[in-house]
Amino acid sequence: MNPAAPRVLVIDDEPQIRRFLDIGLRAEGYRVLLAATAAEGLAIAATQSPDLVILDLGLPDRDGQDVLADLRQWSAVPVLVLSVRSAEGEKVRALDHGANDYVTKPFGIQELMARLRVLLRAQAVAGNGADPVPRFDDGCLRVDLARREVSLDGAPLALTRKEFAVLAMLLQHAGRVVSQQQLLREVWGPSHVQDTHYLRIVLGRLRQKLGDDPAAPRWLKTEPGVGYRFLG
Repeated sequence: MNPAAPRVLVIDDEPQIRRFLDIGLRAEGYRVLLAATAAEGLAIAATQSPDLVILDLGLPDRDGQDVLADLRQWSAVPVLVLSVRSAEGEKVRALDHGANDYVTKPFGIQELMARLRVLLRAQAVAGNGADPVPRFDDGCLRVDLARREVSLDGAPLALTRKEFAVLAMLLQHAGRVVSQQQLLREVWGPSHVQDTHYLRIVLGRLRQKLGDDPAAPRWLKTEPGVGYRFLG
């Protein structure tokens, strides 16, 4: 097996599907990582940095939609949802949570491989490569994106899901401006790109918890009329 070949993580609780995908992916030259539960899949995603994830929604320990939402808080890895759920609402929800593609079961292996190639090419063009290490620590603020842990001066900091998601997205783009619309689209969904008051409220609470003065920010800087920047 080529050590430079893309690694694909399959998260699916059906042994026959995992076996089928394992054989098919290896035949196409991919390296394969297998997980039967949400917890196992997230752990592998955090520690082994796959190049692409194939995610089932009907997992035994957690709904795949929630797994996708959690994964998107700290990783930009391409995700292809593979599910028996064919309702339009499920597809829209998965895409809103950050899925890159959606294939319903039963599926054709050649079509699936073609979709994987498209996602991997898009990832290469975007220049994202491997995900950055999902941690930040400047001696005062510590953020572990994979474990969803935040501490300030050694004390755990309790953040809401939206507060953590906004902080994670800004941290992943540290030094660069992230537009209000991009934050709203990724954290709240495409239907909320105009709801800037949501973002202002969450940023205000986040700054208060961090003790970050907006007039002299240490971490969260407002770029007026554009968006926000993480200064770490």
